[in-house]
Parts: sequence; structure tokens; C-alpha cells
Amino acid sequence: MSKRKMTQAILSPDGKVMIKNKSGKRVEPEDKTDWNRLESMVDEDINYDDIPELDEEFFKKVAKPWPPAKKQLTIRLDEDVLEWLKGQGKGYHTRINHILRIAMDHQKHA
Repeated sequence: MSKRKMTQAILSPDGKVMIKNKSGKRVEPEDKTDWNRLESMVDEDINYDDIPELDEEFFKKVAKPWPPAKKQLTIRLDEDVLEWLKGQGKGYHTRINHILRIAMDHQKHA
């Protein structure tokens, strides 16, 4: 069994994807996009074969208001979990919501 080194991706509070470099410092990933080629493309150059049709279910989802209304509540978290969340930087309430939304969406599609 081969051991692959995993790159940890982190979502910063301002919505940027960051990765940890070899020294552990968070940096923005290298952009490997060929912007000149993309900007010169016309619609006919784009291959849409792997993009699914937009069906009624898609349009039901996009018609829902976003973001959904927030509701204030009090929760109890393990001390180490709260320290970890706060240690990720500003916006830990939003981060908790994001983590729970991913878990909810995953469970819906399981």
C-alpha cells in the first residue's frame, strides 16, 4: 500500500481556499490556469459533454432564498472543539454552520 502525502485545504473566514506548505504556513494555492487561452475561447470551443442538463430539481433549489434565515441558539461544545474552531481564525460561528451544512447535505445524498 502506497503512502501518499495529503495536502490539507482550509477555507479561510473570507472564503479563500488556503493550503499548508511544507513549513506549516497557510498560503494560497498556485494558480495553474492558462488565463490567456481561456480568455481567447469562444462558446464553440467549450465541451459541455460532462455537464448534466439543468432539470426541474435544479431550478427548485435555485429558487430558494439564499442564504437561509439564521436562528440564534445556544449550544454546548467540548472545550477542545471550541478551541479548535476559534483557532482557525475569525468567523467560528459561520464555520460551525458550514460544517453542519456539509454534514446535512452529505446525509441527504447518502
